[in-house]
Amino acid sequence: MIGVELLSPESLTVGWLIYLPVVMWAIWRAPWVELFTDRRRQHLLFGTVFALFMLWLVRRDFDTGVSYHFIGLTAVTLLLDWPLAIIGGLVAQMGLVFLGRQDLAAVGVNGALLILLPALITECCAILVERAQPRNPFVYIFVSGFFAAAVSALLCLLLALWLLWFDGRFAMPYWLEDFVGYLWLIIFPEAFINGMVVSALVVFCPEWLETFNRTRYLSAPWKDDDPES
Repeated sequence: MIGVELLSPESLTVGWLIYLPVVMWAIWRAPWVELFTDRRRQHLLFGTVFALFMLWLVRRDFDTGVSYHFIGLTAVTLLLDWPLAIIGGLVAQMGLVFLGRQDLAAVGVNGALLILLPALITECCAILVERAQPRNPFVYIFVSGFFAAAVSALLCLLLALWLLWFDGRFAMPYWLEDFVGYLWLIIFPEAFINGMVVSALVVFCPEWLETFNRTRYLSAPWKDDDPES
């Protein structure tokens, strides 16, 4: 998460121009009828918003204005699908703004980096897995859970670092060439947390995952050469 003092007015404006239209599109595409008539989906939405809010509160704030915390959007996107995941992330952001833990002016940039980008990557991975139509649920868990979360963390870090360098208000450390070695300390926990959550949902509550094809993954195995009865 990036503080408003480290971002130029141009970056703040571009962040809002990217974030707001996608949020409005997510509101338009969200299944409001199903949400209002399904208490289970309502509880899942409220629970994930609270989980994101608490996860983002557990963070390390640096004196430079940069904060580090886990993202968690991969599991949320697989659980709710991308429209509700984006809306839930926005509500969690507003909670941080209300507590003074995030600057309102920087909501657009942080939302684009920490909500839109992970949701996009997770949705693309889920679509690719669904097109491949694997029967092994571990393919879904690894690609849509572990891999999508790792790629999301990597791209969020690189884009945030590039944005800080581009605006020129953040003093880059002299050991920047060693930054690649520290990436694994951030990418692996993000992938592990999201992957474990997705694994637990697949095992215990597969019906909660909007992007999980229970008919194909959990159907009884069959063989082409089985003798006809």
